[in-house]
Amino acid sequence: MDINQMLQQTNAVGAISRELGIDPATAEAGAAALLPSILSGFQQPAAPAALATTDEAAAPQAFGGFGGLLDTITGMGGGALLDSVTSKQPTEVSQGNEILGQIFGSKDRSREVAADASAQSGVEPSILKKMLPVLAMAAAGYIAKNAGQGQGQGQGGIGGALAGMLGGETSAGSAQNDVLGSLIGAAGKYLGR
Repeated sequence: MDINQMLQQTNAVGAISRELGIDPATAEAGAAALLPSILSGFQQPAAPAALATTDEAAAPQAFGGFGGLLDTITGMGGGALLDSVTSKQPTEVSQGNEILGQIFGSKDRSREVAADASAQSGVEPSILKKMLPVLAMAAAGYIAKNAGQGQGQGQGGIGGALAGMLGGETSAGSAQNDVLGSLIGAAGKYLGR
């Protein structure tokens, strides 16, 4: 399964298409161009995540900024973020913008991501800028829904397809290991602590 199949499986492409008033092919091309940057930002958030309270501040350092990001995503409803995107109601993008602030650190970085994705996909940067918070919510919700369900284990499935699409191999020694699968697996470990 590749990124586009994952986006369609979750109905994120249809929701983005409807939300932004664009055709599904444009939504799919834009999402496929943006998603690798979003997932990379999940792996190494640029901005310090919202500080955890009480004993959560002592969470294992192995999760780094990703742990703080997961705390934020969980506080926003976790898997419900994906449900918000795919519902028939307009998506409240403030949560997506908060996620983008953590993973990219600034609006300027988000604009750079949109410009890079535009060069790659041919989709207008203005459309991609509107798509970013919605897609960030969809990705965060997808990771949260699949954390702890064994979806992030191994190198196959969606994550393996993503690694292949990013130019990496799916072997353990690859520099581009199963990004999505790794995020889901790490999320499951962190949330199960």
